[in-house]
Amino acid sequence: MFSVYLIVSTFAFNYGVALPKLADVRWGDARAFGWIMATTGIGNLAGALLTARLKIVSMRWFVSNIALLGMSGIGLAFAPNLLVAFLWSVPLGLGGAAMIASGNAISQQESPPDMRGRLLALTAVAFLGSTPIGGPITGLIADHISPEWSLAYGGVITLICAAVTALAWR
Repeated sequence: MFSVYLIVSTFAFNYGVALPKLADVRWGDARAFGWIMATTGIGNLAGALLTARLKIVSMRWFVSNIALLGMSGIGLAFAPNLLVAFLWSVPLGLGGAAMIASGNAISQQESPPDMRGRLLALTAVAFLGSTPIGGPITGLIADHISPEWSLAYGGVITLICAAVTALAWR
C-alpha cells in the first residue's frame, strides 16, 4: 500500500499545479479555477464522509476510489466547458479524499497496534513527500506538451496503479 500512496500522490494529486493553466486555457480565467477547486472540495467532503461511515474499509473501496480519481482526472482534463468540468471535479475530490481516508483506515486495521503510528508516519511521508517530485513534472508537461495532458497523465498512471493493485490483492 505504501507504493500505491507514493505513485498516486506523485502523479495524481498535482491537480493544483495543472488546473490554473488548464482553467485559463480551456475555461476562461482565474475564476474558473476557483470554482473548479470549490467543487473539488465538495467532492472531498463527500469522499471523507462516505469513508467515515464504513465500519470496515475494504481494499475494494480503496481501489475503486483510486480508479475514480484517475478517471475523473482524465475527464476533467478534457472537459469541453466549465459545466462539464464541474461535473468531473466533484468525483475527482471524492475519489481523492476517499482514497486517502480508506488507505489510512486499512493501514490501521491491518497493522499491529504498536506499529500504527510508525506506519501512518511513513504513509504521510509517502503522500506529502512525493508531491513536490510530481509538481515540477506536471508543470513541465503543461508547458511543453499541453495543459490537458498535465492533468490527464496523472489520471492514466493512477488507473494503471488501480488495475495493478486490484490484481495484486485478489
